[in-house]
Amino acid sequence: MQTVLDHDRIFGALGDATRRDIVRRAIEGEEGVAELTEHYLMSFAAVQKHIAILERAGLVSKHRMGRRKVVRTNLEGLRVARRLLDRYEELWRERVERMNQLINESPKEADR
Repeated sequence: MQTVLDHDRIFGALGDATRRDIVRRAIEGEEGVAELTEHYLMSFAAVQKHIAILERAGLVSKHRMGRRKVVRTNLEGLRVARRLLDRYEELWRERVERMNQLINESPKEADR
């Protein structure tokens, strides 16, 4: 069962453009931390901090492949985010549907 704190960590992590890009790159293919650093105008330590935030949120993990630490996407973490967004979308669709029903009611029905 996911908690509000879990959701806060996930969406807090995804709230940063660099971290979203790291997740995207991890989905597309496995890159090492050093390789990821080459894509950004920041230090190795700064990229490591971004990856650590993503790890704490459960969105990525690091695995050793020889001498490299490869960043991999944790699909379950992304699914948690997707499920929450799906619930919000469903709520809004229900509201829009209800508003459309109210708009389309005849005046006599609306007075009841």
